[in-house]
Amino acid sequence: MSLRIGNGAGFWGDNLDAPVAIVKSGSLDVLTLEYLAELTMAILAHVRSKNPAAGFVTDFPELMPRLAPFLKERGGPAIVTNAGGLNPEACAHAAAQDLVAAGLEDWPIGVVTGDDLLSWIPTWISEGILFPHMETGEPISTVVDRLVCANAYLGAREIAEALAGAAKVVITGRVADASLTVGPAAAKFGWKWDDWDHLATSSVAGHLIECGAQATGGLWHDWSNVQDFASIGYPIAELGSDGACTITKPDRSGGLVTTATVAEQLVYEIDDPACYRTPDVNVDLTNVRMAQDAADRVAVTGARGTAPGRELKLSAVYRDGWTASGMVAVVGRDAEAKARAAGRIVIDRVERAGFVLENSLVEVIGAGDVAPGVVRVSPPYEVMLRVTVRDARRAAIERFCREIAPLITAGPPGIAGYASGRPQPKPAFGYWPALVPRYLVAPKVQVRTAREWAT
Repeated sequence: MSLRIGNGAGFWGDNLDAPVAIVKSGSLDVLTLEYLAELTMAILAHVRSKNPAAGFVTDFPELMPRLAPFLKERGGPAIVTNAGGLNPEACAHAAAQDLVAAGLEDWPIGVVTGDDLLSWIPTWISEGILFPHMETGEPISTVVDRLVCANAYLGAREIAEALAGAAKVVITGRVADASLTVGPAAAKFGWKWDDWDHLATSSVAGHLIECGAQATGGLWHDWSNVQDFASIGYPIAELGSDGACTITKPDRSGGLVTTATVAEQLVYEIDDPACYRTPDVNVDLTNVRMAQDAADRVAVTGARGTAPGRELKLSAVYRDGWTASGMVAVVGRDAEAKARAAGRIVIDRVERAGFVLENSLVEVIGAGDVAPGVVRVSPPYEVMLRVTVRDARRAAIERFCREIAPLITAGPPGIAGYASGRPQPKPAFGYWPALVPRYLVAPKVQVRTAREWAT
């Protein structure tokens, strides 16, 4: 018995055609779509602040009309996604309307909620739970009045429950990326939630495909040997009931799957390779082995698992004032020196107008500032000057936005690329990583037909 799980999105903004292409290629049992990151949650929080009915990834409902013909013809694959963001039920409503319009009104949609803890944080603070910042140790009370979202990373159990309840689409909020794969595998094979090695293997599979084309040649160091980036195939994990795992991609698609491309993804964002922490299982990656079974097929073995911790990761976002970024090109002799002088001029003029900015960053792109101390190109003849600022006062940021354009005629020579106009102030957000005791988190699963969700 085997299960083929393909991932068609590694973040919100990923290739819009990838989910369609991987489903069209056929033989998928499950399509996962992984959209969320910390920055995404901040964006969704800002959107929800303007419209309480928003706060989900709009790309997902818009995808439904393109997938519906394949779903109707083939009866699948099942779809598992965290597109619900901060409002999974609203996302289900929007997606259900398109499914109903496509004649799939009886398709069951499962919605997983319970990760949104924002309303509970003040109560828990009053009970003495500090939620210290994982890097600074500060208590979350220092920003509680500015919080816009606070979400626990849920695991795979509720996804499996929804699938066991006949859901053909499962929409979640914030869950661990790999759990999108673990849930379908546990539901298919009937694994117990203390079957640590099988959960570890499926977590590795989920981790390997969660970032989309990063496992199939995207970002690979030897990129010049990747064929047809324009139609790069997105990854598929083939899982067996015995814990076997093979990573591949659709036939005749671009990209490539080798032990090298898969290994680069394996070590991406894992922290301690001996203890890759997820809500489902702590994974020991130190004995993982990879073998090239055939062209574009890599077998992955050796993952071991132990019980996860008693806490879940908490991802919180708070308002942190205002920000803006301005960019111009600088060309000609002494381009770097002119760009750095122009950046200082902007900051000095803002200060002379009465605003000492809380944070400012002057970067000269093309002169080594993207990777300081790593790459040095000298002397560059053309560079991009980027000045970014943040301050609690909107008036300070507005004044900064008015100081980029004057460089055109009141700064060093060679200023170009200013046709995009004056930058605009935007809300700034801060990220608060913390831990929350599991016993405080109560996930909930609802399974209804598309017709019911659409009304």
